[in-house]
Amino acid sequence: MCCPNRITAIVIVTVLCFFIACSKETKTPVTTTIAATSANDKTTTTASSTPAKTTTPAKNPDTIQTAPPTNLSKGLCCKTENVIIVVIDGPRYSETWGDYTLKNIPGQFELYHYGVLLGNFRNMGTTNTDSGHDAICTGNYENLENTGQVLPQYPSIFQEFLKSTGKPAGKAWVVASKDKLQILGNCKQDGWAGQYMPRTDCGISGLFSGYRSDDTTFAHAKSVLATYHPNLMLINFKDPDYFGHANLWGSYVKAIQTTDGYIKALYDLIQADPTYRDKTTFIVTNDHGRHNDNVADGFISHGDDCDGCRHIEFLAVGPDFKKGIGFDTPYEQIDISQTVAKLLNFKMDYGKGKLITDIFN
Repeated sequence: MCCPNRITAIVIVTVLCFFIACSKETKTPVTTTIAATSANDKTTTTASSTPAKTTTPAKNPDTIQTAPPTNLSKGLCCKTENVIIVVIDGPRYSETWGDYTLKNIPGQFELYHYGVLLGNFRNMGTTNTDSGHDAICTGNYENLENTGQVLPQYPSIFQEFLKSTGKPAGKAWVVASKDKLQILGNCKQDGWAGQYMPRTDCGISGLFSGYRSDDTTFAHAKSVLATYHPNLMLINFKDPDYFGHANLWGSYVKAIQTTDGYIKALYDLIQADPTYRDKTTFIVTNDHGRHNDNVADGFISHGDDCDGCRHIEFLAVGPDFKKGIGFDTPYEQIDISQTVAKLLNFKMDYGKGKLITDIFN
């Protein structure tokens, strides 16, 4: 039989070993690949051959930690000197990123490997052309008459940028197939109306002149980029919306494919230009979607709050953004202006959006 002193020693050694082991476990840092900043965020990484599939982080609080400091949180933003926004007018998400084959957007899928995708991005205001573009540019949801006869109330990213930097009008441009989008260059707000206005090239020859073809807009956009090298530019392609309203399904789908080609060509043009290469953020989005098949007249129209009208694209490539990753964190149209302002270091005095923090390095 063991003596009491020996038994006591064994017990003491066992207890000490237990506490030492526990101490080492609690001091071991937890490594995580979660890029979001809270347990409620959702994020995904992707392989090179498939688009991002959103996954929910584990719910165990011991395995979810605050992500490491980013360039944004460390105050190192931003490398971006130029922002180009391409708005594809009116495709449904179900014919773009919502189609798992991605057959209509191969160009954007290629860009996706160099950028970031938001799969839960929405227009939460009026789902028509003027109001959707207004939300993108001013950070406000307004129910504008959809004819180009009413200016936005608040100043846009273009006016705010030109005032902040003191740069000439030619450093900010709106180039659009739809003439009515000339309204994006001005607003009604006191102190801003008629001031700090960007250059515009909309429709055949400006407001109320009529729509023009997307291939003409593509040519004009390339010319503006090469001639003026704007720091801030929005380009609108109308055809998905135009052929959707015409109830021409084949032409509608073809228009999505054609605009996808324009997007890839514009990005390649930017990367081939030393003024823009690796210093430019390139954003692709929509003003609105279209009705789901079981709503009203389906893809022909839009304008309500069905998910088909609200769910839209957001793809961004730039020197300050993550690469080859997608997020399911909810963001919306009015957040674009705040994010552009951060990238180009100016303030949106009246914008109500928030910064899209997930996408930054």
